Amino acid sequence: MSKKTSWLAGVLLALAVGLPLSALAQGSPAATGASPPVPVGDGTFLLTIFLRHDESRPLPRINQQLAEQGYFKTFPPPGVQVVSWYVMMGIGQVVTLRVPAEKLREVNRAIETTAWGGYRTEFYPTYDYRAVAQKMHEDALAK
Repeated sequence: MSKKTSWLAGVLLALAVGLPLSALAQGSPAATGASPPVPVGDGTFLLTIFLRHDESRPLPRINQQLAEQGYFKTFPPPGVQVVSWYVMMGIGQVVTLRVPAEKLREVNRAIETTAWGGYRTEFYPTYDYRAVAQKMHEDALAK
């Protein structure tokens, strides 16, 4: 794994478990004000979407295209919760959604019909590991 790939994996892990990016430098799983984990079996999953910027076009032109395609009205679709939405410099935007399983097609269609052309997209289904990581950390400190 390259240094850049390791760094990116660390950033994604921190975002997935709700850690501030400053915790990467400190190496500690600091508690955050992020929403509490949803119980397993509630019929939802986390979906992380990379909306990669097209650096050949300035941001105002990208935003104009997205507006014309209805992106700002359509994404995210109703019934889908935004867990986090970050701008990752040099990459674009990283959005993590809590998606009811029956809404996956709607999320996909919203991206396909309104974001393509403005962004290149990548999808990563994930799960909430924060509570497990925090428990492991607390157990290690107690020893």
